[in-house]
This record gives sequence, C-alpha cells and structure tokens, in this order.
Amino acid sequence: MNVWVTGANGFIGRHLVRVLADRGYCVHGIGHGAIGEAERHRIGLEHWLNGEIDAANLNALAEHSGLPSTIFHLAGGSSVGLSIAQPFEDFSRTVASTARLLEWLRSAARDCRLIVASSAAVYGADHEGPIGVDAATLPMSPYGQHKLMMEQLCRSYAVTFGLHSMVVRLFSVYGPNLRKQLPWDICSRLQAGERKLVLGGTGAEVRDWTDVRDVARLLVEIDQRPQVETFQVINGGTAIGTTVARVAETLAKCWGGSTSVQYSGIVRAGDPTSLLSDDTMSCMLPFDWTIPVEQGLADYVSWFKDQIR
Repeated sequence: MNVWVTGANGFIGRHLVRVLADRGYCVHGIGHGAIGEAERHRIGLEHWLNGEIDAANLNALAEHSGLPSTIFHLAGGSSVGLSIAQPFEDFSRTVASTARLLEWLRSAARDCRLIVASSAAVYGADHEGPIGVDAATLPMSPYGQHKLMMEQLCRSYAVTFGLHSMVVRLFSVYGPNLRKQLPWDICSRLQAGERKLVLGGTGAEVRDWTDVRDVARLLVEIDQRPQVETFQVINGGTAIGTTVARVAETLAKCWGGSTSVQYSGIVRAGDPTSLLSDDTMSCMLPFDWTIPVEQGLADYVSWFKDQIR
C-alpha cells in the first residue's frame, strides 16, 4: 500500500514511518531536513522529498511514487513557545501548508484519505477532568489556534468537496528521540550535574502523557479501519492523567542519585492546568495503550543516556 507522511523527518514522523514500513506499507515522505540514503533506509522511507508542501513538490512526489491511498499529515508547528515568539511562522507551517495540501488533493487525488495530527491544545484552559471531542475549543496560544484552523480547513474540504479527513487530537506525546519539552529539559539538567531543579508552574498541572511508540501504532490502526463520514475528529489520549510533579520525580528517580524538585509557581502563557482525554477513542477503535508512563519515562532516560555516551 502506497502512503505518504508529511513531516516524516520529525519526532512522531520517524516513529510512524518505521511502524508503517514494518507492516508492509510503501512509505514516501515530504518535509524539511536532509536525510541521507543509509538513514532513509534505516527508518523505512522509500523516497524523501526535502521541501515545502506545495503543488510543485507534491506533483513531483506523485510522479516518482504514484498517488497515495493515505496521507498522514504530521507537518506543522510543534511548540507553544515558538508559536508565541514567531506566530506568523507557526501559521505558515501549520495552516498554510495544510491549505496547499488540501487544494492539491482536491485537484489531483480526491480519493486519498487524510489522517491529520492535531493537538489537544485546541481545547484551551477551561476544562476539568476528561475532555470529549465535543467540548468547547478555546485555544490559549497561537499554536492551538493554528491547529484549530487546520482542522476547520479539513472540515471545509470534506463538506464542500467530499475529501475524507480524520483529525487526531494528540495529547502530551513523549518518548525516544524527543529533544525538547519537559523530559528533555529535565534530563539535560541532570546530565549537566544539577541536583536541585526549579521548574515553572506548580507541578500540579495534569497531562495525558502518550508514548510516541503507541501514538505511531494508533495512527496506523486508524488507517486500517474504514471511515464512514467524510470528516471525523477523535482524541488521541490514554484517559489517564499524570501530574508534572510525578513525571519530574519519575525522571529523577530513573536517572539515579539524589535530586530535589521545586516549582516557581509561575505559569507560562498558553499552558492549561489540565489536558486529559476521555476514553471514547479507546472504546471506539478499540485500541490498547501498551506503554504506561513509568515504563515510558524509564525508557526515555535510557535513550537519553545512550545519546551522551
């Protein structure tokens, strides 16, 4: 089966490509960054096009590989902080690239299915407990706003032109090869010899932590099930909440040695106090999340230490 992955050179993209290739898919990718021949084969990419998601490059990829049956759309902004610092850049990476992709699909590959990685950031801050896909969407950051705009574009092309889109709102994805966000920050500081960590926020912030290896499996499982409606949104979360304090303590324990963790109480703009999925998705597919947070964080520490040896 011929599939494409936009953003295949990214954190989630590389994991997804490997799972797809291992299951017999013929995987082609487009996005930014050079990938050498040996590395391309290692992660399972048949072909990689380093460039913008635009009609010219999409046509070139189609000429080389044939039209895809599914496109996994992972390209776009990936940081709340960067979206605040460079909002137009985030808009271009997320919204404009999606508009170009949808317009190309409308004209060149109307039967292709689009599976879109969105974010729980679209929900905003005013939610307590598990969040369903029908909850209000009030993003707090340009990152969340742009993900919501991306979703609305997909809905528009589904309603107007019949393109099939499945939006997956991912929650707090972490795991091997993640080189940013809380796990990376804590491990970097521990590796530098810090034994008294002061983190932002209160530590009581709740997140639905999902291991990237499970997330890659989820996206593939979605592709293997029929989509009746032209447009659908699901949550990609475990429905298990874990506080930032627990994550920090687990990382410190897995690292070893004596470490104290304190919190400044200063909450960063754009950070909700709670983002937790309901369990509708797991019941609907069904899908089993196989990597609990404790195991995933221990694996992350092992991966990090391997990188610095």
